[in-house]
Amino acid sequence: MTVTTFSELELDESLLEALQEKGFTRPTAIQAAAIPPALEGRDVLGSAPTGTGKTAAYLLPVLQHLLDFPRKKSGPPRVLILTPTRELAMQVAEQARELAKHTHLDIATITGGVAFMNHAEVFSENQDLVVATTGRLLQYIKEENFDCRAVETLILDEADRMLDMGFAQDIETISAETRWRKQTLLFSATLEGEAIKDFAERILNEPVEVEADPARRERKKIQQWYYRADDTQHKTALLIHLLKQPEVTRAVIFVRKRERVHEVCAWLREAGINTSYLEGELVQAKRNEAIKRVVEGRVNVLVATDIAARGIDIDDVSHVFNFDMPVTADTYLHRIGRTGRAGKKGIAISLVEAHDHLLLGKISRYIQEPLKSRVIEELRPTTRPPNEKLKGKPSKKVLAKRKEKKEKAKEDEKPRAKLRHRDTKNIGKRRKPSAAKTDGAE
Repeated sequence: MTVTTFSELELDESLLEALQEKGFTRPTAIQAAAIPPALEGRDVLGSAPTGTGKTAAYLLPVLQHLLDFPRKKSGPPRVLILTPTRELAMQVAEQARELAKHTHLDIATITGGVAFMNHAEVFSENQDLVVATTGRLLQYIKEENFDCRAVETLILDEADRMLDMGFAQDIETISAETRWRKQTLLFSATLEGEAIKDFAERILNEPVEVEADPARRERKKIQQWYYRADDTQHKTALLIHLLKQPEVTRAVIFVRKRERVHEVCAWLREAGINTSYLEGELVQAKRNEAIKRVVEGRVNVLVATDIAARGIDIDDVSHVFNFDMPVTADTYLHRIGRTGRAGKKGIAISLVEAHDHLLLGKISRYIQEPLKSRVIEELRPTTRPPNEKLKGKPSKKVLAKRKEKKEKAKEDEKPRAKLRHRDTKNIGKRRKPSAAKTDGAE
């Protein structure tokens, strides 16, 4: 049975009321797939990128469980949600509070970047649901300030990011500490690769696998195209021209390296475009301020690296710009998922230099649709586009290198081929006495 409305999921009235106030009536693909098995108490392994509604997909069933089985007296957390970043932890807790606002459930966060004692309320009062980052939570567990025995459900959000960031061991420790739990829900942007599969196998118990295919439904809302650029200067001119269009109301610009963040910001400011930026080395207070400036509309352009932008969730992003193309198609999906969210339309624009065309081919194959090229008349590229027939094929230089390698390999093999079997088999063995000597001995 396909679920088309939230009321079909037999959720509590208080949760349905909160959903209605948020303007949610129809579940997204991942919500319709994940909520029913989670409500039955099954473990769930979910593949869902940012922007597909996965947060509500795991929050609604656990909130429902807490309402169905209320505790007699106050106590430690019954639901523990782990996230890779502080920003994501804050956003998840905020969404949990919005969904639980007509209930008496208590929601708290435990993250780094906050004064250590600020979490005292988590230990002294009743807590039903806690959202945490692994590092700070482990600190509390080690000091016996956090009681894991009451945890009934453990949720891992953006598990692939947590593995990428090197938190696998931490999560395994927390998983062992919460071994009395009855249910585990794990969500990842992709379930490809051995690391995430092995990890899920160790943590989950006979999970129901659910998938929200962003390749179709979600991406249909995002228009994607690219502009060819001769060099960095040309790319900058294209970006400035595009940012000045009235339809660009809020934009996120992605670059590959930290150094490039500051360069792009400087070029944009020179052109009179005010920006906020995020890069890996920023202290937490500055990160919060940068995001706040965008959220409050004081600036409408954010420049960020992929790592720095992990876990941030900014509403109403009209455009995503790839100033530098991402190295993998998976990262491309993550980037463009910042726009076209919650049913709205979005636009993703890539600025492509000649050396990016192979990546462009990879991305097109991954998302199973070609990215169309566009041109701004006054900013036409002067270089010729790479030959379409050769797109995705190795260049002459690469082919020549491969040929050279093959020939070298053949040459290396030649002397080995000439070694006779009888020469090799006697190496290192003692010679046997000849037949004549043996006869004499007898």
